[in-house]
Amino acid sequence: MTRVVHFEIHAEQPERAMRFYRSVFEWEFIPFPGAAEDYWFIKTGEPGQTGIDGGLVQRSVALDGSAIIGFVCTVAVNNLDRYLMKIRASGGQVTTTKRAVPGIGWLAYANDTEGNIFGLLQADEDAA
Repeated sequence: MTRVVHFEIHAEQPERAMRFYRSVFEWEFIPFPGAAEDYWFIKTGEPGQTGIDGGLVQRSVALDGSAIIGFVCTVAVNNLDRYLMKIRASGGQVTTTKRAVPGIGWLAYANDTEGNIFGLLQADEDAA
């Protein structure tokens, strides 16, 4: 069984979004060094507290109907390629190519049969 381990917020104006979430929830934003794009880890609570942390990223597409809107949850998997095949075989759609998140692992995004987007992450500290 796999678990949701991360959520992600896509923002047109990251600084504006960070101000909002700091003000509303008191979340902390920590720059992720070495990321291919501007990316911040979101600390939502203290270690050992129930819940998950997330990330905030600059939205890569304008709000024209194809942009990611909302909180994207990411599921930890042990073999990303196998899960991408399972998604296709089950009627879902893989929406991005597998990409490295340096020092973290391999990431891809997919849509379920209802058009909902989600991420999949295979841990691999050597990903580059």
